[in-house]
Amino acid sequence: MAKIVLALGTSHGPLTHLEADQWLERAKDDMLSGALNTIDGRMVSYQELVAERGEPYVRESSVEHLTRQAEQVQRAITRIADELEACAPDLVVVVGDDQGELFGPENMPAVSIFYGKDIATHPWQNAERLPEFWKPVLKGCGLDDFHVYEGAPEFSLELIESLIEQHFDVAAAASVPDPARRGFGHAFGFVVERLYRGRSIPMVPVLLNTYFPPNAPTPGRAYALGRALRKAIEESPAELRVALIASGGLSHFLCEEALDRSVLDAIARKDEAALAAIPRQAILSGSSEILNWITVAGATEHLEMAWSEYMPVYRTPAGTGIGMAFAAWKDIG
Repeated sequence: MAKIVLALGTSHGPLTHLEADQWLERAKDDMLSGALNTIDGRMVSYQELVAERGEPYVRESSVEHLTRQAEQVQRAITRIADELEACAPDLVVVVGDDQGELFGPENMPAVSIFYGKDIATHPWQNAERLPEFWKPVLKGCGLDDFHVYEGAPEFSLELIESLIEQHFDVAAAASVPDPARRGFGHAFGFVVERLYRGRSIPMVPVLLNTYFPPNAPTPGRAYALGRALRKAIEESPAELRVALIASGGLSHFLCEEALDRSVLDAIARKDEAALAAIPRQAILSGSSEILNWITVAGATEHLEMAWSEYMPVYRTPAGTGIGMAFAAWKDIG
């Protein structure tokens, strides 16, 4: 029987690859943005945000404070990679979101499992137009070139079949026909490039449509998916030690610290009702990656959150930024 022996959660955004002074380059983009998602589901400009909230994060958005946070982020990523290396799993199941990378508006499944042999990344379009500081971001996510990672076809098919039996009508993707046009994105490339440390570990990609209406899963459905995913894994006759990874999160573009901390607290307490009650409008755009964590929470009721680290990153005085989170679930009994 296969068994989930470790679960990890990790932010994967551009800031995880950059120095603090480059974080401030991202802040410049924030100040020009007209599409910052508020927690009540509205889109506002930076100027409108300042008018509503003022600029209470002057100290937190200083280069000195951000430098300390950037160092903390790198230590947390090292700790996550250490956990994966120490566990030495036979296989990794990654729950990540597809942001129009493998799928598009012509075909965007709510939930899909890839059962192909070759997990091919999709190089970033028009990368030559990006600023120089974006190069480590693309490299760290496997989007700098064409990369092929190892899939787990037989095990992936078992998961698909089990989930169908459990009344989850998951989509099934068998190949990446043309990586120059579409391929896997940063949610999956990050795991291999930043956490695998050069090892070859088969991966099962579970792709959620968290970003794009009208068929993004609800928080309650994401938790139920996680629970069904654990059952599917444990039903496999393969003697495999499985690691499960939530890739992404937490709040994006506006750092919503209270939301992020309530999510982490509910996950630690295994409070399904609290997670299911998260308003849909609170987790739009990048904040929707919280659904990846909720899915993993549903699959790890037999484990305990051994540790977590949270960094509310406010890269502008008005509070734009991201909630960075890292965590590990283990059997500590």
